[in-house]
Amino acid sequence: MEEQKFRILTINPGSTSTKIGVFENERPLLEKTIRHEADVLRQYKTIADQYEFRKQTILQALDEEGINLSKLSAVCGRGGLLRPIEGGTYRVNETMLEDLRRGYSGQHASNLGGILAHEIASALNIPAFIVDPVVVDELDPIARISGFPLIERRSIFHALNQKAVARRVAKQLGKRYDELNLIVAHMGGGITVGAHKQGRVVDVNNGLDGEGPFSPERAGTVPAGDLVALCFSGEYYREEIMNMLVGGGGLVGYLGTNDAVKVENMIEDGDEKAKLVYEAMAYQVAKEIGAASAVLSGKVDAIILTGGLAYGKSFVEQITRRVQWIADVIVHPGENELQALAEGALRVLRGEEEEKVYPGEVVSPVPARR
Repeated sequence: MEEQKFRILTINPGSTSTKIGVFENERPLLEKTIRHEADVLRQYKTIADQYEFRKQTILQALDEEGINLSKLSAVCGRGGLLRPIEGGTYRVNETMLEDLRRGYSGQHASNLGGILAHEIASALNIPAFIVDPVVVDELDPIARISGFPLIERRSIFHALNQKAVARRVAKQLGKRYDELNLIVAHMGGGITVGAHKQGRVVDVNNGLDGEGPFSPERAGTVPAGDLVALCFSGEYYREEIMNMLVGGGGLVGYLGTNDAVKVENMIEDGDEKAKLVYEAMAYQVAKEIGAASAVLSGKVDAIILTGGLAYGKSFVEQITRRVQWIADVIVHPGENELQALAEGALRVLRGEEEEKVYPGEVVSPVPARR
């Protein structure tokens, strides 16, 4: 029996670009990045106001590529800063659209993903979805306790790519995602390490502005007392401190670049400081993986290394050397978010998963900080 074919348009909005893809089942027919001039985007008061402009650029690009919109089965957009929700594929509804437009948990270009998917899909009378947004929150209650009652640990991580590669590895192993215990380390501009227990990410570091390993541009966990002293030293404004922690931390802070390839070249040229800092980043990732193995009581089926840094052979080798005693290390470099969005929509269209209704049972009673 011939496999039913579904054609899916995927949309991943970034700050100055919109990535689009058209997939026939898992097969990509088109992947394209549409660049937007910063001066044009500045004309819009809010990110949500950009949706009509971005929609027209998408439709124009699809027309130029000869894509017949009438053959689409669904449109799937990148999930934005919504309420904390469990992972899965969600049908875009009015509650979601309202939260995306007003920026329930903050303003970010990814908020346009669901809006654009809805706008294009509704005109074609086909469903619009989002998949595994960064606010996916499946933390165990014990993982929320920070040790400081005024602050609760939050789940903000690379949910789309982490769950996508976890499912791919499960398939390789001949198992279902919800049958396995996996540790997934997404290593890009930010680094998040998730403990995946039978399909749920029960613990993960806040990779945005909170904790965990330092990364090419984020500081991760820093000594709390020293940070407090720095904040009240009178030498820095709040924004300066935040910029040093997020955007100016990690490799940028130590070496002046967030480009891992440049750092590797510096090491090859004999730069001992670059060598030490790069090794320290791998060391901290390995430590976080070790912590995640404790969360899973040592019952780990595989460790997955993914994201852009997973292309770095020496970086991967340094992590693997420290953690391979826990479980086999599987490397899936890069992050193909357009593919991951298509796969999420496909699971619903094929009846492999039920679509979820937003917000469902809200995981946390309070929104993330703005």
